[in-house]
Amino acid sequence: MPTGSPGAHSGEPHAYNIAGRLNWLRAGVLGANDGIVSVAATVVGVAGVTNSPTPIMVAGIAAVVGGAISMALGEYVSVSSQRDSQRALVEIERRELADAPEAELAELAGLYMSKGLSLETAQRVAEELTEHDALAAHLSTELNIDQDEPANPWQAAYASAAAFTAGAILPLLAILLPPGAFRIPVTFLAVLVALALTGTLSAGIGGSSKSTSATRLVIGGGLALAATYGIGTVLGASGVL
Repeated sequence: MPTGSPGAHSGEPHAYNIAGRLNWLRAGVLGANDGIVSVAATVVGVAGVTNSPTPIMVAGIAAVVGGAISMALGEYVSVSSQRDSQRALVEIERRELADAPEAELAELAGLYMSKGLSLETAQRVAEELTEHDALAAHLSTELNIDQDEPANPWQAAYASAAAFTAGAILPLLAILLPPGAFRIPVTFLAVLVALALTGTLSAGIGGSSKSTSATRLVIGGGLALAATYGIGTVLGASGVL
């Protein structure tokens, strides 16, 4: 509902596409979390083998670039498929309205009755919405689609890559900037704090428990770091690498 619409209250989330915006924000937080964990696991794994900053930096940069491209490609393919499916559904609904408008009107009224409206009210609502914009009414009620806001695969790809890169920079800096003896503990601490923050933010967006979400991410991230560092240490000590 637009801010100036009757019944809208200042400060309430009636702006259009609020759910879509929250989904984008949540996806950004999760993308940053992926960048933090995957790059941190890579650099501490290499640091378990060698304390030389050059191979650590090379591995970290490769993980950032590869991960960002992978995230962008995955989002592009996924959202492109979503957009194609959405466009196909819009065309199907458009043809149905052209071929059988009365049946579509009855279907729309039935959908409103299933939501709890009486027969008379449902029929009136269906007729008024059909008169205003039949296609939009059917897409919204039947399919929860807004034809004016199709999914944008390029936007999704850029956002995913940017979020991943933003998260990945933290562990890369944490492993490279401190002196050699402090690299691993500083990286562990920075990553676990960052995961706690992203978990709290993600839970705040979704309305779930902040402490549970943060704890889950911290434990999972800590296990990932410990596993890769342990593997690197064992391989380095064994002389395999």
